[in-house]
Amino acid sequence: MKAYEIQGGFGIDALTLVERPEPKPAAGQVLVKMRAWSLNYRDLLMVKGLYNPKLRLPLVPLSDGVGEVVAGGAGVTRVKAGDRVAGIFMQKWIDGEVDEAKAKTALGGAIDGVLAEQVVLDAEGVVPVPKHLTNQEAATLPCAAVTAWHALVTAGGVNSGETVLIQGTGGVSLFALQFAKARGARVIATSSSDEKLARVLKMGVSDGINYKTTPAWGDRVRELTQGRGVDHVVEVGGAGTMGESLKAVRMGGRISLIGILSGTSQFNPIPILMKGVCVQGIFVGSRGMFEAMNETIAKHEIHPVVDRVFPFGDARSAFRHMESGAHFGKIVIEAP
Repeated sequence: MKAYEIQGGFGIDALTLVERPEPKPAAGQVLVKMRAWSLNYRDLLMVKGLYNPKLRLPLVPLSDGVGEVVAGGAGVTRVKAGDRVAGIFMQKWIDGEVDEAKAKTALGGAIDGVLAEQVVLDAEGVVPVPKHLTNQEAATLPCAAVTAWHALVTAGGVNSGETVLIQGTGGVSLFALQFAKARGARVIATSSSDEKLARVLKMGVSDGINYKTTPAWGDRVRELTQGRGVDHVVEVGGAGTMGESLKAVRMGGRISLIGILSGTSQFNPIPILMKGVCVQGIFVGSRGMFEAMNETIAKHEIHPVVDRVFPFGDARSAFRHMESGAHFGKIVIEAP
């Protein structure tokens, strides 16, 4: 069967399509025939050698995908042949808090990922996906959607009457928008593109701010909230945007730190103290969070936003599209 590997060198051009033996499930494992995959910014950093330059190579990249269970090893009862499932990001994070042992089971990093025609996963580490979703849509759930759910719902408890600020129009931000709206919250969005802001306004955002033309967007957020600030900030920029996020958040509000898209420059932490802000790092989530999220996705018939779909044989182009930053929502790779 075919699979992609990061081999001896890094870079998109070094991503190599190889032949591997067909995997076989051991006791407690399932064999999954993959139907579609989706990219996260982490995957691009992995391929370029910027996430962890000491990766064990060769490595199959990608954490997110969906497929059909082909067979199960001895003792498997959670799922059966024919079930459509996605693997959870950390194969051993079933519930509770994350710890070092669970973190060492992250797909596409600590262990081989899923960018292959067939993969073997832990039977406890897969989740049936909502029936109303296409394969392309379902492939987007494991990382970006669970991260947004963890930030806003599991940790943040967002409810009707509250206000959420999202940054940009990548996968996590658009899932945060959809989950916040499903729970009755108001959403404000930032982007460098007026065209993208027009699209999120159609999705239910109350106000859009172009951070290129309004660099002091934290002050603009306060104006839009009558000086109070937002209850939740979904922070995907990192240190480069944290200063404005701290202006935008209310006293006692929450910032969910998810990404580092703007780099790792320094910021002034004093407002965290003076405003009593809760800043929490969010590193995807557990199987329990994934399952709870799926119930809401099914109940509200939420459809993930898919930007572009690339064929399996042209996975490099999917990574180049991610690198361009032109995407709106999730980038998907699809099996023939």
